Amino acid sequence: MCCSDDKKARLSERQEQWQGMVDKALARFPERKESFPTTSGIEMKRLFGPADVDAIDYNEDVGFPGEFPFTRGVQPTMYRGRFWTMRQYAGFGSAKQTNERYRYLLGQGQTGLSVAFDLPTQIGYDSDMELADGEVGKVGVAIDSLADMEILFDQIALDKVSTSMTINAPAAVLLAMYIAVAEKQGVSSDKLRGTIQNDVLKEYFARGTYIFPPQPSMKIITDIFSYCKDNLPNWNTISISGYHIREAGSSAVQEVAFTLADGLAYVDAAIKTGLDVDDFAKRLSFFFNVHNNFLEEVAKFRAARRLWARLMKERFGAKKASSMMMRFHTQTAGCSLTAQQPDNNVVRVTMQALAAVLGGTNSLHTNSRDEALCLPTEDSVRIALRTQQIIAHESGVADTIDPLAGSYMVESMTSEIEEKALAYIKKIDDLGGVVKAIEAGYMQQEIGDSAYAYQKSVESEDQVIVGVNRFIVEEAAPTTLLRVKQEMEIEQRNSLAAVKASRDAAAVADALNSLRQVAEAGDNLMPSIVSAVKTYATLGEVCGVLREVFGEYIEG
Repeated sequence: MCCSDDKKARLSERQEQWQGMVDKALARFPERKESFPTTSGIEMKRLFGPADVDAIDYNEDVGFPGEFPFTRGVQPTMYRGRFWTMRQYAGFGSAKQTNERYRYLLGQGQTGLSVAFDLPTQIGYDSDMELADGEVGKVGVAIDSLADMEILFDQIALDKVSTSMTINAPAAVLLAMYIAVAEKQGVSSDKLRGTIQNDVLKEYFARGTYIFPPQPSMKIITDIFSYCKDNLPNWNTISISGYHIREAGSSAVQEVAFTLADGLAYVDAAIKTGLDVDDFAKRLSFFFNVHNNFLEEVAKFRAARRLWARLMKERFGAKKASSMMMRFHTQTAGCSLTAQQPDNNVVRVTMQALAAVLGGTNSLHTNSRDEALCLPTEDSVRIALRTQQIIAHESGVADTIDPLAGSYMVESMTSEIEEKALAYIKKIDDLGGVVKAIEAGYMQQEIGDSAYAYQKSVESEDQVIVGVNRFIVEEAAPTTLLRVKQEMEIEQRNSLAAVKASRDAAAVADALNSLRQVAEAGDNLMPSIVSAVKTYATLGEVCGVLREVFGEYIEG
């Protein structure tokens, strides 16, 4: 991408002249600090130029949108055809409360739903279980049975909306409930569009909402792949998540590397069950964080797309372009939000959302300004959604594809992130793959070291956080916080008791027994789980059967 030898010589001469000017300027005005590293330790040089992209071949490394290696995006026209899907991750309290929020957001122009589940739901417990005490509906919506799922999507046509569900270990159960709700609406499974996160591997080293040991967890995931291939052709069967890896403290490079390593493990597991890579790979999707270092984040997305395309082609022999495309959802960085001066979070989220769009995201959630303090209020959610809409309709950045392509800095950073991420992946390969690396504590240690280094930089003020370690003001405690009342937990338990009292207990028992037999035989679990939830067997009951068969994972 650089220039001829003659031009290089003239460029070198000009740069030497310019360096003389720099030396004089530095004598009068020293730079703010000695070095300017990104979160990944990549040095932001004073100036990037043609020499920094000399090794980059436009056709091989950058290319055109919609073509391998997809550096510039997975669609030929990107946002000129249609904007990214605007999702707002939402869920709190009861299914009824959350349904009201969903219908409000859809009325405000949101184009996709994104479900947040409470902690008991995420780890396969019903609201009436002892371990759920005090957690029901707090960080998401409580879903105990098909009855809750019916309320959650009341008056929402499932053939008209795309739904993303942030659920992992019990993903098969929540997907089964969604299928059953659609059936009650008269919507066939082949019309359903959406995503289940279903990414259990990152739970073991970054997040912690696992249930079963890794091997049976991988079996459940590949069962979902196989079932959806035949029954839900438009459903994304997994959202391989770097978001929580970044929230746990990783750098941008580690986020790319560990996310893609997880993705490779899922592809390898599916192939080992007899699935052809080109039959399921197009339904894989990804989920990334977008943090504050604007240019690094743009380059990160471009690097991740290119690296995934190359790995799928070279490692697994994928032949279809759709099997090599990395399609991903992005969420702005929750860990970057501050309780101090929360209105500053509107600026942070805007900057992060713009980086995601310039990096070519396919779907986007923008966090609300008050999320460091509480669940977001309706006003805050509306501002967050309006942020996306203003970027889409007023900024002009969606009118041309990959507008930062060709930037010496962005192209150089894209290549460096790809190179460093690949080195991590090779290290994980050498350890025997992701599961072995988790057991050895490798990713946990790398993320911990990165988080520690970042926190030290904040405490030393090398990293300035406006309103936290610089530009601090005295401020009154906030008064308009959204809290889930304790009465909601009581109401949810009463509702669950009513469901259990009214259902056909014999049908539930038969369905759960059938599920146990299928799990013990090693057959595909999805049909039996769908049958069980249709009898109003609860999430906790279904996961309880699988706990008995597969056991539970205990961190060593």
